[in-house]
Amino acid sequence: MRRFAESEGGASAVEFAIVGPVFILMLLGTLAFGLYIGVSHSVAQLSADAARASIAGLDDAERASIARQYVERNASGFPLVDAGRITVEAGPAPTDSTAFRVVVSYDASSLPIWQLQNFLPLPEQTVKRVSVVRRGGE
Repeated sequence: MRRFAESEGGASAVEFAIVGPVFILMLLGTLAFGLYIGVSHSVAQLSADAARASIAGLDDAERASIARQYVERNASGFPLVDAGRITVEAGPAPTDSTAFRVVVSYDASSLPIWQLQNFLPLPEQTVKRVSVVRRGGE
């Protein structure tokens, strides 16, 4: 019995049983948040590019149309983003009459990060990015 009590043969297995789940949760959290950050960056890039493209419009209606068309045409070029979950709002900036604002929102509820909601504090399920540019042509 004494030989069994002094044996260290299973110490590594016991240590891994304690540390392993925490390590795996950290690894999954890193992957999930990396995916979310990638989606967030893609939405920000779409918003900024659509705002830049809208400068060519002669009035607010044409600028809004250009911004929406830009997002529709280019959303499929971002592999982390499902184009069907994107909404675009474009119009004059509410606080500055010389600016035009493009808001791109993405419903991120289909990302695997939400499977970790019982273990980690998570961001909002809608990724929303705003870009503002000066109006051109007026």
